[in-house]
Parts: sequence; C-alpha cells; structure tokens
Amino acid sequence: MSVKSLFTGIFTVILLLVLSNSIYVINEYERGVLLRFGKVYQADLESGLHFKVPVMDKVRIFDGRVLTLDAAPERFFTFEKKVVIVDSFAKFRIDEVQKFYTATSGDEAVARRLLSQRINNGLRDEITARVLHEVVSGERDELMQILTKQVDAGAREELGIKVIDVRVKRIDLPPEVSQSVYDRMNAERNKEASQYRAEGEELAAGIRADADKQVEVLSAQAYAKAEELKGEGDADAAEIYASAYNRDKEFYKFYRSMSAYKNTFSNKGDILLIDPDSDFFTYLNKSKR
Repeated sequence: MSVKSLFTGIFTVILLLVLSNSIYVINEYERGVLLRFGKVYQADLESGLHFKVPVMDKVRIFDGRVLTLDAAPERFFTFEKKVVIVDSFAKFRIDEVQKFYTATSGDEAVARRLLSQRINNGLRDEITARVLHEVVSGERDELMQILTKQVDAGAREELGIKVIDVRVKRIDLPPEVSQSVYDRMNAERNKEASQYRAEGEELAAGIRADADKQVEVLSAQAYAKAEELKGEGDADAAEIYASAYNRDKEFYKFYRSMSAYKNTFSNKGDILLIDPDSDFFTYLNKSKR
C-alpha cells in the first residue's frame, strides 16, 4: 500500500467521523437544545436533520410528549387538624426548552423532583384550608382545578414545564384512625337504617289499619245491601204468593200439601206419628173416595 493511499484512507475515516459528529436528528416527538461551549446557542430545535460543529457544539434532546409524574403518597392536615394521606399524579410536558435546561441542567429526574415539591406544597395549602368532607368529595374537583392552575403558573415561570393536569388517585385516613372512623360511620348508618325501618313499620301499620277499616266498611255496606235486596226479594215473593193464593185458594192448598208430602216422605227411614184423620192427610183421604 502506498503512502498516498494510506493518507487517503486516514482522511476518509477522519472525514466520516467528523460528519457523523456533525449530523443529528430531532424526531417529531422530541425537543432539543444546541449548546456551544456549554452555553445555550440555539433553543427549541425543530424536528428534522441538523448539523453542528464538532467539539464546539453539543446537542441535548428531551422527550416532548406528555409525561406522567406519579408522586409518592404524602400526609396532610385538614382545617380540623385531621390527618389524610393523599396519593396524587400529574400530567406535564416540556414547554420552554431553554428554561427547562437552565433550571434542571436537562435532568428529567431533577425536574420531576422539583415539580413534585410544588404539587405537594400546593396540596398542603389547599387541603389545610378545607375540612375533610370538602377534601374527599364536596370540593374535590374545584381543588384540583385550582391546584393545576397554581402549579402550572409556577412551573412555566421557573422550570419551563407546562402542567396539564393534577389529579388525586385516592385519599386515605391513617391506619391508626381508619378503623375507628369506619366503626363510627357504621354505627351512624345502622342508626339511620333503624330509623328508616321504624318509620317504614309505622307507615305499614297505618296502611294495614286503613285497609282493615275499609274492608269492614265495605263488608258492612255489602251486608246491608244484601239484606236490603233479600228483603225486597222476600216482599216480592210474598206478594207473588199472596197473588197466586188469592187467585185459586184451593189449588194453592193442594200445591202446598203436595210439597209437604214430597218433603215428608222423601226419606224412607223416617217415622211419622200422626192422626190419620188430621188435616195433613186431607188430599190423600180424598183420593180414596
């Protein structure tokens, strides 16, 4: 191999190394900053292919997507001095790359720690100003909105971070008091349930008494109506019988006697002791003549 070929090869290798250290790519989901001798030379680099000066320039690339900060549970005191354990999380993204790099030296862990401190301080201020019921349910959504706005304002100003949302995953009482609180709540619910049952039984007794009264009234009215109809029927029957009797008295006597014979002699086991010459056998005696 000639000296010329050797120098050509070395030059090519050096050229490739220089080119490889001069070219960098920023993806569409990334944010970047160009440093020259350790100071910010160009901030918020656009996505695409870029060139830099080897040795002099250095590029720091950060994730530009929405990130999640899952903070560790912290203890806070409510307005009534009750202890609650709050487990929260936040959604954020890098908004101003230069300010983010200046505040955190481009270390995402530092940014998370500073942001977590801000969230905890905000939670402490908001929870201290509210009672337990407001923290747990009454004003929980309002608390999160206020906290998000406050933390976002401070994080943008000092860290170059946009806080999109802050949410509470759960709020618990300390283990040493949670059982006593549960027992008290259980006793209150049992008392309330007993009161509802007593009111229900009282209402049911009133409904049953009213129903029984209505049954008696309806039965009395039905009995009175039945007796009235029965009386009217008996009167009509008596009138019909009287009319028929007056029309042919002899036939009526005969019909009554035949009915009496039928009813009397229907059972062959009965014994009847009566004078043969009595009026009961009038028509039988006439039939012999």
